[in-house]
Amino acid sequence: MASSEPLPPPTRDVIDSERIAHGVVPFDSTNDDKAIESHDADADVDADVGVDADVDADPESLDRVASGPPYTVFSKATRRWIVTMIAIAGLTSPMTANIYFPALNPIARGLGVSIGLINLTLTTYMIFQAISPTMYGDLGDMAGRRPAFIIGFSIYMCANLGLALQNNYAALLVLRMLQSAGGSGTLALCFAVIADVSVSSERGKYMGILSAGINISGTSPVLGGILAQYLGWRAIFWFCLIFSSAWLIPFVLTVPETSRKVVGNGSIPAQGWNMTLLDYIRSRRHPSVEQSAPKPKLRFPNPFNSLRVILEKDMALVFTYSTLIYVVFLVVTATLSTEFAVIYRYSDLLIGLCYLPYGIGCCCAAVTQGYIMDWNYRRVARNVGMVIDRRRGDDLTKFPIEKARLQVAYPFLVAGITSTICYGWLLQAEAHITGPLVMLFVIGLCITGSFAILNTLIVDLSPGAPATAIAANNFVRCLAGAGVTALIELMLRSLGRGWIYTFWALTLVVFSPALFFLAKFGPQWREERRVRLLLSAAEK
Repeated sequence: MASSEPLPPPTRDVIDSERIAHGVVPFDSTNDDKAIESHDADADVDADVGVDADVDADPESLDRVASGPPYTVFSKATRRWIVTMIAIAGLTSPMTANIYFPALNPIARGLGVSIGLINLTLTTYMIFQAISPTMYGDLGDMAGRRPAFIIGFSIYMCANLGLALQNNYAALLVLRMLQSAGGSGTLALCFAVIADVSVSSERGKYMGILSAGINISGTSPVLGGILAQYLGWRAIFWFCLIFSSAWLIPFVLTVPETSRKVVGNGSIPAQGWNMTLLDYIRSRRHPSVEQSAPKPKLRFPNPFNSLRVILEKDMALVFTYSTLIYVVFLVVTATLSTEFAVIYRYSDLLIGLCYLPYGIGCCCAAVTQGYIMDWNYRRVARNVGMVIDRRRGDDLTKFPIEKARLQVAYPFLVAGITSTICYGWLLQAEAHITGPLVMLFVIGLCITGSFAILNTLIVDLSPGAPATAIAANNFVRCLAGAGVTALIELMLRSLGRGWIYTFWALTLVVFSPALFFLAKFGPQWREERRVRLLLSAAEK
């Protein structure tokens, strides 16, 4: 017989767990005063909570009472510096993959091996590109973002040094895997940092800045072609080493820890290697009695934490469609060099320049889609009568975040699918180069823009562990990409240029009901997951 005794009141840990599940900063009574003082000193944030005379026109402008610590105490200038550094870090993984493409033939000649063996280094790179973020994502959520970034870039730098000096194929194969393990793993951390420092109503523009950094990599084949042609293929790896070193030094010196599990909203002083080097030197010279963040309990990163996210119903739909978008992008970019060489008989350098319209389209998408996402978030909030709280963050329990994000993706997807089909048949007809280049720009704008929107939604759906969720998405898409890369040449020769691009574009159409299911049932599934996590936290 069931007991009729009332349940005990929830503990502070359970309340904090619930607030994290909502995407709201946990309570921290010992640091509330400090956090509020820091907030009051920040005029940029104060402006967001002022009173507007026309409150009926915009519920977002209603007066709000400062009833707790802000979502983040980092100033606007600090947030900009953090996001700028993270955007540069996000460039590293895709740049490393793309800058390598123009050097395939010179490397094969230099090492005396076949193109088939060199292509194997692409496949192994993508396999580690899928696996390593599952380790770094869990490490970043457990120990903090700074330690994970430092470890990843240190491995990446050592691998590039080895690649620049090696002289045999076995070393190339192993070091490319190590290069991927170091550089690719940090990509999930970049999205997590954006979640750390931005509320959901402003996340679009910050994700846009990150996406701009990532999408600039679309132009890296041009740089790879120039370096390989004029300085030799080893110059590519020397460039990657110099680039990563130039990033890591200011990061270690100045970029603060942002993990909410380590420093909360930034008001709790970090310890150990979670501190910037400048802060560490300052603390040694002038010891402080302020309460510091407790040292996180370290353990070996568990990649299965990321894999468990894949089993969530809403996440599974997002991951599936995001992977299909990535496959379309991969089919276009991976075949561009070979098909343009056959059709237009361009040199390696000219083929590298043909990636520019795609890269420009990617950058335009990054700049525009972030602001469009924030605008649509405000529009949906007005429609459902929710008051936006830019200071503390919004409680998304009753807010249709899936609808707010996906409405922006639909027109991008329609244009991206149409342009991909047109691109294929223009190549089939061997049309003038202007046509395919225009389509490449639209594909970069719309296909990559849709992919970035879904990444933002993944972060919104996983406020407690965004790095783990992004790592899970990366795992799925990169394994699928590795499989498609192995079969793409066979499909191209079997189906022809027109039909291979049409096939993958129509795959997006066939699976598009997944997005409508997500918009309709996503809030219900998200609430079920929140309740399940609360019960699990209460049991612990």
